[in-house]
Amino acid sequence: MLSLHKNYFLISYIFIFSFFLNSEEDPYEFIDNNAQEMVKILTENVDLFEANRDEYEKKIKVIFEPMIDFRRVSASVMGKKYYLLSTNAQRRDFVEIFKDSLLDTYAETLSQWGSSTITTQFPANKTYRELKNIEVKQILDTGTSKYPISYKLRKNGEKWMIVNIIINGVNLGLTFRNQFQALAVSYNDDIEATLKNWVSDAGDAGIS
Repeated sequence: MLSLHKNYFLISYIFIFSFFLNSEEDPYEFIDNNAQEMVKILTENVDLFEANRDEYEKKIKVIFEPMIDFRRVSASVMGKKYYLLSTNAQRRDFVEIFKDSLLDTYAETLSQWGSSTITTQFPANKTYRELKNIEVKQILDTGTSKYPISYKLRKNGEKWMIVNIIINGVNLGLTFRNQFQALAVSYNDDIEATLKNWVSDAGDAGIS
């Protein structure tokens, strides 16, 4: 009986210890690991975008989709005015609409980066333990030019998630919000019509 009790205590200790290890996710490693995996896909599937765009986008989405807090980002893109004007169903619909359009846009943008490399800037002292928001910076090297990328992350429970991206000075969150507001105005603040006609477009963020 004592032996069973000791084994149970040991298993419980290992489980709890493992939980705390996982809960202390390093946001810099989180971004860097996924970025390097993305680069691997880009370099190994150079011709796939033209040959089979759907398959190419699936490979990108598998990595990128779990990284983004789409509920929070979608609400930010709608802005306070239109978020309050919308119904709960419309808010849920826009999360899915925005998710698909953003991932499509991002996949198309990535296809233009070719055999680029991405370097994450790791700070000397990682003081993120008590923070809820953090910024992780990278440098995208296309071979001919270098561009800064900044990820804004927010802690969601025990997990870090992206809430905004700034590429070469282009704030994607702000760009999409301006597009949503302009579209809503063009449809006389008709949320349903705005959602049906939404297409995200951040251009190439000046990257070529």
